[in-house]
Amino acid sequence: MSKKKIGIIFGGCSPEYHVSLESAYSVITNINQSKYEMVLIGITKEGDFFKYDGDIENIKNDTWKEKGKCTKVVISGSKSDKGMIEIDGDRLNLVKLDAVFPVLHGKNGEDGTLQGLISLSGIPLIGCDVLSSSLCMDKYLSHQLVQSYGINVAKCIVIDHTTSKKEIMEKLGELNYTLFVKPMRAGSSFGITKVENASQIEKAIKDAFLYDTEVMIEENVDGIEIGCAILGNEKLIVGKIDEIELSDGFFNYTEKYTLKTSKIHVPARIDQRTATLAVETAKKIYRILKCKDFARVDMFLTSDGKIYFNEINTIPGFTSHSRYPNMMKQIGIEFDELIDKLISLEV
Repeated sequence: MSKKKIGIIFGGCSPEYHVSLESAYSVITNINQSKYEMVLIGITKEGDFFKYDGDIENIKNDTWKEKGKCTKVVISGSKSDKGMIEIDGDRLNLVKLDAVFPVLHGKNGEDGTLQGLISLSGIPLIGCDVLSSSLCMDKYLSHQLVQSYGINVAKCIVIDHTTSKKEIMEKLGELNYTLFVKPMRAGSSFGITKVENASQIEKAIKDAFLYDTEVMIEENVDGIEIGCAILGNEKLIVGKIDEIELSDGFFNYTEKYTLKTSKIHVPARIDQRTATLAVETAKKIYRILKCKDFARVDMFLTSDGKIYFNEINTIPGFTSHSRYPNMMKQIGIEFDELIDKLISLEV
């Protein structure tokens, strides 16, 4: 039996470029090479696409563009091609693909833009499609839709560059401190500030605008953060619920990737009834937002047992220490098997 040819896309024109390199490295080193032939597609910080042939260690240390062979490529928009076109000098070469696995995070990778390009190509896409990717990336719209189904979300307001200072202050009057100021569409906690009083708000808004044209200001939910890893489509496989234990502040970029002062407990330190409620809520959110193949649903659990939707990651971290694979590991699905299951959903 011939191997299935899987395009693995890494990098990206995004603040989360380096996170993608780590995730892609883990996927590449754990994929079953007896079943799949990998075609590595790197996207530079500037947004240029290259087919990469070289040592995968160069991906991890971000020297892939300088070392090894990089051939410029474009994803073909012709569905009869179902592949990408290599541009090697004056020569054009069509490389057919059985599926594409984007291992990118944040803007231009997780927000529906790349998913739209792949959809036009007709190549099977591993992961959420255009609609669910773009919807889940928009914190406000995803909250509004989930809330319409009776699921709790934190109270919030939305501002953009046209919102005057007077309007901002009036809108803030609707909220109670502590607040979180967030770019509308960004990941890995980039641009997010925890605000305890009015004197901090102006700088927090300015920082958030560095990452997006819209900003959401949201009331703090007094509770613990829990996550739920989901795999599948008609039939859903759910990993063990995890719990983030914080010593101070919030789960920002530094804590997510170093765990300097925080801990992640898998399974979460909650009773079975609460865990069951969390799983059912996460599955409902997954369905509401039309997720496909896999996603991680993040929620808050309050002391009185209420669950609040926080956000959903349509391409969660895939490093060896990332939350999604570790939640799946707790139900007996090892990293290599997890990747195999994801690919088998589409090929």
